[in-house]
Amino acid sequence: MDPHPALAAPDRLRWTGFGGVALLTPAAWVGAVASSPGVVASALAAGVAGIGLLVLSWALLGRAPLPSPSWLLRTLALWCGPLLVAPPLFSRDVFSYLAQGEVAARGLDPNAVGPATGLGAASEVVGRVGSYWRDTPSPYGPLFGAVERVVAEVSAGDPVAGVLLHRLVCLLGLVLIGWAVPRLAAVAGASRRTALWLGVLNPLVLWHLVGGAHNDSVMLGLMLAGTAVALEGLRERVDRWAVCAGVVLISSAALVKLPALAALAVVGTALARRRGGSLRDFLLAGLGMVLAFAVVSASVSVLTGLGFGWVRALGTPGRVNSWLAPTNWFGFLTGGLFGARATQAMIGVGKAIGFAMTVCGVGAVLVRQLRGRVGAVASLGTVLGLVVVLGPVVQPWYALWAVVPLAASRLSGRAVPRSAGAVAVFAVLVPPLAGDFTGRVGSLVAGYAIGAVVVWAAFLLLTRPAAVRVAVQARA
Repeated sequence: MDPHPALAAPDRLRWTGFGGVALLTPAAWVGAVASSPGVVASALAAGVAGIGLLVLSWALLGRAPLPSPSWLLRTLALWCGPLLVAPPLFSRDVFSYLAQGEVAARGLDPNAVGPATGLGAASEVVGRVGSYWRDTPSPYGPLFGAVERVVAEVSAGDPVAGVLLHRLVCLLGLVLIGWAVPRLAAVAGASRRTALWLGVLNPLVLWHLVGGAHNDSVMLGLMLAGTAVALEGLRERVDRWAVCAGVVLISSAALVKLPALAALAVVGTALARRRGGSLRDFLLAGLGMVLAFAVVSASVSVLTGLGFGWVRALGTPGRVNSWLAPTNWFGFLTGGLFGARATQAMIGVGKAIGFAMTVCGVGAVLVRQLRGRVGAVASLGTVLGLVVVLGPVVQPWYALWAVVPLAASRLSGRAVPRSAGAVAVFAVLVPPLAGDFTGRVGSLVAGYAIGAVVVWAAFLLLTRPAAVRVAVQARA
C-alpha cells in the first residue's frame, strides 16, 4: 500500500474508530428498548454514523504505512471494548443459540427438535428468536451444540448472561484468529501487518464476530489455528505431531460449522505435495483427512452425548432463500415474472448449478496447489470464497471465511484495496440495530442519510487539514 501524505496520524484514526464503536453501543441500546418511531430512527442514525466512523478510520489506516502488529492488536482490543456490553448487533442469531442450548439442556436433540417444539412457543427465549429459526432444528455440529448447552446451564435462562457468555466464547475464537493469522502470513511469505489489518482488524470481525456473537468466530479460530499448526509442521520436514494436532483442530472447527472442512482439503493437498505431489500421494492424503475427520467427529458426537443428529441437519441452512446468494438471483427474477412456484423451482436449479460449480472450482484450485501454482494459504481463501459465493446461503459475515485467510496470503497490490472495498461494503450493508425494518423503510433511509453526512464530515476533518499542511510545506 502506498503512503498517503494527506492522512491523519494512526493514533488519531485509532481514536476516531473508538469513537465510532462508542457511539454505536448506546445507540443500539436505545434502539433495543425504545418504542417511539422517532427515537428508533434517531438511534438508527447514530448507529449508522458509528459504524461509518469505524469503517472510515479502518479504511484510511490501510492507505498509510501500517503500524506494528502489536499496535494493530492493541487497537483491535480497544475497538472491541464497547462492543462487549452492546446488545446483539446486526442479527438475532445469538438468541437462536440460547434457545438451542436450552433444548439441549433439557436432554433433547437440538438437531432434531426446534426451539418452539422443545421449549414451547410461549417461552421467553423462543420469543426472541427469529421467526424462521423458532421451528427449525439447529444446523450446527455437536461441538457447538455442547457449547450452547453449557451456556444455557450456566446462564440459567438469563438472556443477558447468555449473550455475554456467547460473546466470551466468540472472543476466545477471535484470540485464536489473532494468533493464527500472523503465522499463516509467515508461511505464505506475506506481510503480517497487512494480514492483521485486513484480516483481523476489520469491521466485519468487530460487527459480527464480537457485536453479533456469531459462532463463525469459533469456526474460524479453530480452523485457522489448525491450518497454521499443520502448515508449519510441513515447512522443512514433516512433523507428524504438528500435522495431527492441526487436523484435530480443523476437524473440531468443522464440528461447529461444516465449511471448515475446506482447510482439511488444503492441508491434505499440502501434505501430498510435500510427499511428492503424485496422484497417489493426493488420494492417500485425502483418504487420511477423511478418516481423521470421521474419528474426531465420532468421538465428539459420543463424548458430548449429542449423538449424530447433526448429520441429518446439514442441509438446514439451505432451506433459507438468501437474497445475497448469487445462485438464488435467477430464481427471484423468475418469481417476479411467473410467481412463487417458479421462484422455488428455479432457486432449486440455481443451488444445484452452484454446487456443481463449487465442486469443479474447488477441484481446480486444489490441483493448482498440488502443482505449486498457488500457495496453501491462498488456496484456503480461494476455496472458501467459492463456497461462499456459490453456496445456497450468503450472509455478510460469511465473507470473513475467505477474507481472513486471503489477507494472510501474498495478495497483489490491486487485490488488497479491492478486498478492503468489499469488506467496507459488507460492513455497512446490514442495519446495525438487529430487527425487522419492514414497514419502516423511511426510517431506514433517513438513518443512513444522516449517518452518511456525519461520516463525510469526519472524512473532511481527517484528511483536509493534513492536505493543507502538505500544500503549505510544498510552497515553502
